Amino acid sequence: MQLSVIILNYNVRYFLEQCVLSVQKALEGIDGEIIVIDNASSDDSCEMMKAKFSHIKFIENASNLGFPKGNNIGVTQAKGEFICILNPDTVVAEDTFSKILSFVKSSEVEIHSPNSQLPTSSSQLGIIGCKLIDGAGNFLPESKRGVPTPWVAFTKIFGLYKISNYFGKYYAQHLSENESGKVDILVGAFIVMKRELYLQVGGFDENCFMYSDDIDLSYLVLKSGKSNYYFHETSVIHYKGESTVRDGTYMKRFREAMQFFYKKHFKKSWFFDVMMQVGSFVFSLLKKNQQKNEIRTIDEYVVFSRENLELNLPQKSTYLSDFNQFENQSHKNIEIIFDTTTFSFAEIITFMQLNKSKNLSFKNYISSSNYLIGSNNTNDRGQIILL
Repeated sequence: MQLSVIILNYNVRYFLEQCVLSVQKALEGIDGEIIVIDNASSDDSCEMMKAKFSHIKFIENASNLGFPKGNNIGVTQAKGEFICILNPDTVVAEDTFSKILSFVKSSEVEIHSPNSQLPTSSSQLGIIGCKLIDGAGNFLPESKRGVPTPWVAFTKIFGLYKISNYFGKYYAQHLSENESGKVDILVGAFIVMKRELYLQVGGFDENCFMYSDDIDLSYLVLKSGKSNYYFHETSVIHYKGESTVRDGTYMKRFREAMQFFYKKHFKKSWFFDVMMQVGSFVFSLLKKNQQKNEIRTIDEYVVFSRENLELNLPQKSTYLSDFNQFENQSHKNIEIIFDTTTFSFAEIITFMQLNKSKNLSFKNYISSSNYLIGSNNTNDRGQIILL
């Protein structure tokens, strides 16, 4: 088997359904499998999986075991040569897996960056990540990162990376979002690697409940002599704010996670510990204050569908059958709705990236359960509208 896609879910039933639908499409023509693990969700995620995806391997944990252990359980059940760790609040394009498998299987991979050493064979490859965008079509800079050494973390926490690329290692600014190349750290929302390598480095460290697990795994792969790569030629939506509530528990676990990583991999010192305790507190506080559910006034809906679809929306609605028919020349707040049964996820993702604008928001229509889903910005927890 080529690929096992492992999705760990916790209380995001509607995002999970959309994610699985997109993964099924992306696995067409690939010898692959989907494994969904549920960490004791209190919503109806489990009932939905059993009713709508009974053919998919589904594991129910009796308690919330955390991100590392939940994914490790999935990997033990995987049969693929490669594994993809995938967040449930993501949408993959139909070409995502085929492009990445071609990348990792190729004996000579062309990387469009003068700062990257070219791998001569796939045996040099560690973890592969791709371009992640939020629900508004904006690039997520954490798609590619550097090792957060004390200095790099300092430049991130105090915003120095915004001043100059000299301070840009945290977000691997030696590469633009449209360049593929070597990076140190990839985000756990979407990573592809050989299952054998995952097991060789020990997988996600179960001593870390969440948040620094992807940094730790990426760093372990680097220490094993492999190279991690950011691959820009396919894009995945990550409704980032949906995964985590930025509350007091989040702040506590984030600080603990960062301290876990530094104590594990860097020399212990009094100054270092104080700086990182202060820094991680400031960073997690900023994250908490960033999270919001943006309330938008919608002046008009534009629905893209090639079917005779009537959604009975509350405001003026324009129905279009072709993306070329759309012209965003007004200053109105427009919500774009995509019928996912008639437009591919790849087409939708491309449209979002090309038409991102402050006066546009995007939702996907999932006909199998009759709802709209999406988010308005990186920090928005997301919105589900049951029709």
